[in-house]
Amino acid sequence: MYCILAYVLLLWHKEFLLFNCCNVSIFSYHLVQLPFARAVRGLISSPISKSTPGLIHSEYMTVMTLGSPVFSSARILVGQAAIFMQWENEKALESYLKNDPYGQVLDQAWHVRLSFIREWGKFKRFKLPEKRAKLHCENDPVVAVTIARMRPLAVPRFIKWGRPVEKLVRDHPSTSLALASIKFPNTVSTFSIWKTEKDMTDMAHGHSRVERPKRHADAMKERDRKDFHFEFTTLRFKPISEQGSWKGQSNIITNLKKGNGTSA
Repeated sequence: MYCILAYVLLLWHKEFLLFNCCNVSIFSYHLVQLPFARAVRGLISSPISKSTPGLIHSEYMTVMTLGSPVFSSARILVGQAAIFMQWENEKALESYLKNDPYGQVLDQAWHVRLSFIREWGKFKRFKLPEKRAKLHCENDPVVAVTIARMRPLAVPRFIKWGRPVEKLVRDHPSTSLALASIKFPNTVSTFSIWKTEKDMTDMAHGHSRVERPKRHADAMKERDRKDFHFEFTTLRFKPISEQGSWKGQSNIITNLKKGNGTSA
């Protein structure tokens, strides 16, 4: 009798864990190369329907090269799209990639799936989950996403302080991939994959062993003095899995440990 009861409890526990795992909100970040005409259409109207089942919010943006001159062909890369999405659960993402026409395009490109760790600032369109991922240690890889709605009159000042930070992140020895993106008229974002959480936090606080390490910290002081944005957030994630390739590269995230590691 006790053996049967123990077996039933074990099965219930497994089902409980599976249910919670499949119903934890996740994020995904996609990079895709598109034909020019299709990319231009995406600038005008996002190809991702707001009524997509299980989709909480998406930001469809055009890739930019970090640190490049503002008025150069390398700055805004019209044929390259970056899509940042939040899902009710991983099953919804899988269904989208399999069944939606544009999802099938993204399924053939590169993307990373992400569990939320923490945030600074606010961006109202995302619904940040109560369950947060935990890293095993500070030497685990992390992904950072910043996204903001710019104040138009603050753009020149933002460029002055922001471009040195872009170069810092772009050239940092611990970034596996780093880029910026834009959606007109005023959404700007950055995406970076860091080999370790410690290296990322050292950069943010000005402790990296690189030339002019305080560029990020100085820009944050200027933002605190007078904000560049209507709304702004920095989101930190634990990478769950990586799929596809980007510019011939795959398995970009080093030391990737599978599992979302969420906790209440």
